[in-house]
Amino acid sequence: MAEATRFECRVCWHVYDPDEGDVQAQIPPGTAFSELPENWCCPRCDGAKSGFLPCSDG
Repeated sequence: MAEATRFECRVCWHVYDPDEGDVQAQIPPGTAFSELPENWCCPRCDGAKSGFLPCSDG
């Protein structure tokens, strides 16, 4: 899979992992970053979705 699955906040470095989802925003596990609503924000610092960058997983 060439597309990154995990994305990292540029503000606080929180990592969105689709395997975990986002309990705080009621996003179920298995939800890809691209499927998050545009108004979704970082659960740690409230940074915008547009402020996330793909993680290099190795």
